[in-house]
Amino acid sequence: MKILILKPSSLGDVIQALPVLRLLKLHYPDSEIFWWIDSALAPLIEGDPNLTGIVRFERKRWAKPQHWPEMLRSIRWLREQHFDLVIDLQCLARSGAFAWLARGKFLAGLDEVREGARGFYDLAAPRKTFHTHAVDWYLSVLPPLGVPVHKNFNWLPERPAISAAVKSKWKIDGATWIALQPGARWKNKRWPAKFFAELVHSLAEKFPTARFAILGDKGDQPFGEIISQAAPEKVLNLCGATSLLEMIEWVRLCDLMVTNDTGPMHVAAALGKPLVALFGPTAPERTGPYGQLENVLRLDLPCSPCLKSDCAIENTDECLRALPPALVLARVEKLLSPRT
Repeated sequence: MKILILKPSSLGDVIQALPVLRLLKLHYPDSEIFWWIDSALAPLIEGDPNLTGIVRFERKRWAKPQHWPEMLRSIRWLREQHFDLVIDLQCLARSGAFAWLARGKFLAGLDEVREGARGFYDLAAPRKTFHTHAVDWYLSVLPPLGVPVHKNFNWLPERPAISAAVKSKWKIDGATWIALQPGARWKNKRWPAKFFAELVHSLAEKFPTARFAILGDKGDQPFGEIISQAAPEKVLNLCGATSLLEMIEWVRLCDLMVTNDTGPMHVAAALGKPLVALFGPTAPERTGPYGQLENVLRLDLPCSPCLKSDCAIENTDECLRALPPALVLARVEKLLSPRT
């Protein structure tokens, strides 16, 4: 059995799609499975024990006509593999087209109306309800293919070399580490950095052994600087300082995570790490931390969730700005107290 999975982006979406890979490999242990992924996210699954190989999607590069011959060579390679099964979990026009061009024996995907990708599929798995979680929707592709769905798998296996490097590089000691994720792609999905700082100040006083690792990319560095001022001797500002795999291992070693709705939140959920997720414009039932929706904090406002990247109510971002640090502190204390 030779299988191709298409899920090029984003980080959170790829993390949420990994159970499909795990269950396919468990059901077909001798299968050869390949994953079509955006080159920027390729390190996430390089060397994965369940994958035979990855196929890089050079989205930015292939947008330029001079690089189209590379794209055609990639499509030709896909066809030469003679896949028995192709599964498109992105359900966009380009992923559906690439899936169809691969000429596998059977093509399955998600029944999504946008961009008409389902027109390429032999099987389209519908989203049962508007609130069906993304993980469950991805997994719904499997039963029609005869693959049982269960939870007996390791979602994100540890990378021992990366883990050891993280512990050596940053001299991890016996502290109670709390990961903070203050950034997010949408501006209105970011709980104010000053609120994170208030949270750190309060937690540092209540839990003397606590230390804080601020995660994020280079663009999140200003948030990290604001938060660091709350307890400089206890905060490690890692924004822009870790690789993708180092970030994952940092989340693994932490005792708890406080996070906006963004990719690393899904990493924590996949690792079964206790977390507090702060939601505003998005719907946690659809894309919240899988298995920990009870730890989502959000305000019950008539405009939320709006599922929009810009606030339509005088651009106030009230759904997150009105979420008080005291409420977050209480939930963190509830989760953290049994562990300290």
